[in-house]
Amino acid sequence: MSVRQEIEDKLRSAFDVREIVVVDDSASHAGHAGAPAAGESHFNIMLRSADFSGKNRISRHRAVHAALGQPLISRIHALALDLDV
Repeated sequence: MSVRQEIEDKLRSAFDVREIVVVDDSASHAGHAGAPAAGESHFNIMLRSADFSGKNRISRHRAVHAALGQPLISRIHALALDLDV
């Protein structure tokens, strides 16, 4: 399973997803410091969920990181999050 699919599956399991887009942007960062040659290291996530209602930006980011879990987070070099209700 790709890292992109693993991210999406974990987020769908953890949140009441209204809308989700997970983009593997690794190709745009090939050759940059910290970017593995194999790719699957840079991701953009747009997630809309009622679970974010009443939570500030930091709380939303923490919730996503917790849902993904440390083993998966440690395999990702960069993660851009666009989180809203």
